[in-house]
Amino acid sequence: MAKRKSNQRRRPARRTPRTRINEQIRAPQIRVIDETGAQLGVMTPAEALRHARERNLDLVEVAAKAKPPVCRLIDYGKYQYEQTKRERQARKAQKQVEVKEVRLRPKTSVHDTDVRLRQARRFLESGAKVKVRLRFRGREIQHPKVALKILSEFAEKLSDVAEVEIRPNMEGRSLLMILAPISKSKSQTRKPARTASKTSAKTSSKAPPKAAVKEPAKTPAKAPEQPAAPPAVQQDAGKTT
Repeated sequence: MAKRKSNQRRRPARRTPRTRINEQIRAPQIRVIDETGAQLGVMTPAEALRHARERNLDLVEVAAKAKPPVCRLIDYGKYQYEQTKRERQARKAQKQVEVKEVRLRPKTSVHDTDVRLRQARRFLESGAKVKVRLRFRGREIQHPKVALKILSEFAEKLSDVAEVEIRPNMEGRSLLMILAPISKSKSQTRKPARTASKTSAKTSSKAPPKAAVKEPAKTPAKAPEQPAAPPAVQQDAGKTT
């Protein structure tokens, strides 16, 4: 059986506009700029091409839609290199943010949750966003508060590297949340706050140290006093009875 031919015509692929140089420039009048950026004025393409030949350069049309079109006296090979470099930099600036996904369940074990946390932290530190999907099965969907608590704890443990871009919302039988990486300056300001709270909690949990009880200084025992000797009886050697 022969296939029917579709009446739809294929659209031709868009072609990038070609840069006209030298004899390809057909405008009757053009505005010419030399290699230093100075304007040479409005003239015919033949006159501009003569200036280019004298300087061993090319006549390149840089603004075809201007009235009159603008052309420059430059090296066409160097011009192509600069254009390619500029387009490459523009593509780098337009780099799309990648979105990674981490899946959880209401009954996910603590070990598996820690594994998902490490995965999400690695994705966020590389600059990607993280979509956290918590999927319900059976009657688990009747307990959304449990799922919200799991996602809030998940986001809290990653608060030093991420912030909640889209809060948890239902999508079919799943609860979704999107985390976006934060800048390094914000993460540095958040880390000390967390460590300070931890240290304060540790110090508050510890009992205050007991004050050292000073023992009274021992006084040396006094030696017992000896009774004073009776006064000696002096006899007059010179007296006689």
